[in-house]
Amino acid sequence: MDAPVRDAEFGPGPLVPPFPKVHTRPLGGSPLGDLRIAWEMSRNLIGAWCEEDFDNLVTPYHFMGQPGLVVSDPAGVHQVLSSPNFRRPLKLGRPLKPLAGEGLLLSEGETWKRQRKSLAPVFTPAAIGGLLPHFAAAGVNLVEGLTDQGTANLSEAFHHATLDAVLRALFSRRADRDGAVLAEIARRYLEGPAHFRLLDFIGRGRDDLTFADGDRRRLGGRWLAEVDSLIAQRKAATPADDRPGDLLDRLLAARDEDGHPLPDQEIRDQCSSMLAAGFETTSRLLFWAAYLLARDPATQDRVRAEVQAFAVEHVASLDDLKAWPLLRSVLFETLRLYPTAPTFGRQALAGEMVLGHPVPAGAMVTISPWLIHRHRKLWDQPTAFLPERFLDQPHPWGIEAFLPFGGGPRVCIGAGFALAEAQIILATLLARFEIGLADERPVIPVASITLGPNHEPDFTLTPIVQARA
Repeated sequence: MDAPVRDAEFGPGPLVPPFPKVHTRPLGGSPLGDLRIAWEMSRNLIGAWCEEDFDNLVTPYHFMGQPGLVVSDPAGVHQVLSSPNFRRPLKLGRPLKPLAGEGLLLSEGETWKRQRKSLAPVFTPAAIGGLLPHFAAAGVNLVEGLTDQGTANLSEAFHHATLDAVLRALFSRRADRDGAVLAEIARRYLEGPAHFRLLDFIGRGRDDLTFADGDRRRLGGRWLAEVDSLIAQRKAATPADDRPGDLLDRLLAARDEDGHPLPDQEIRDQCSSMLAAGFETTSRLLFWAAYLLARDPATQDRVRAEVQAFAVEHVASLDDLKAWPLLRSVLFETLRLYPTAPTFGRQALAGEMVLGHPVPAGAMVTISPWLIHRHRKLWDQPTAFLPERFLDQPHPWGIEAFLPFGGGPRVCIGAGFALAEAQIILATLLARFEIGLADERPVIPVASITLGPNHEPDFTLTPIVQARA
């Protein structure tokens, strides 16, 4: 459906934000239907679901001559994500490979296991806690840039703020100063070449039909060259005692299983993967959280009260973030309604049974957090914005139907990084401004690499001091 069923601003009940059309019948079942699905998904990865998908926990299908299975049942999802018999389809890495290289984001098998083990110390709570000053600095830079603006494009502002935070945390570089070249390349790539194209669906592998990927190769090559230069500069520089530690420091200090330093190319690819996975995703999380809070001013006021009771300036450790339970719950509910990776798949290496359904070798299993998070059999009021549902969940990862960062062994290693960054930046914004929407046009989510808006609305910004006068 194109419009919300209920709206907190115009009727009783909780806010139900707008979402894309849900088709009354399945689109597939014929060559023409498969082409329609491919076309719909090239425009919006969540644009081909039908009504029965939100009621069925398992749905067999055929697409482009290949058998597949849509699995929304949590037990089936766990089986597929935990089994070594299923791997990520190689072609799903096509859009990001020129930017991310062979880092953790796209690696597979034993290479992935070795990289994951090497990177584990980089993302411990203690390591993330050491990055909080970088997140706080990016938040301050954000609100200073918004000062004296009555309206602002917060989607663009969050893009810049999260890129600033990641560049600070990775390289101790600011997006508007010595990281400006990296910022420009990253934004150009993630706003254009990183999006899925029709040929990405048709191609069988990561390197098939790449004749139209010249823009990806050009920008990706520039990005990798810049990261190589940063690594070389850091290795040649004298350590600075007054600089907060960053992720590049930790990667340079990391050792493999044999005690050897990581190769420069691997460090470069890991840095590239972190940026590709961390900048755009957190930016989108902040945008959708701001959109929901602008549509639900009562919840916004309650979150602001938390932030005012324990100011951002007092945050010195990850434990301090526990002072904002509603803010945290708003982010979790935002991730439920607008999951970072709305759809992904796994390919069977050998035949297997999933919930009584045969999955032959080579077949695809489709798992959609967008579908699972809004499934009528898994959630109460699944399309409504109800952050309170997470208040009594100290560890929401234990909710089987909640997959904001994936699941199984490949669950996102940077989840703690992203959540800490998002909490600090959003708290900094809400402490300074009341946010609203400049117009009432529905904002519909459109999925490609991440879940973005069909248009970027202007937000109104009312300084808190002025609002209380």
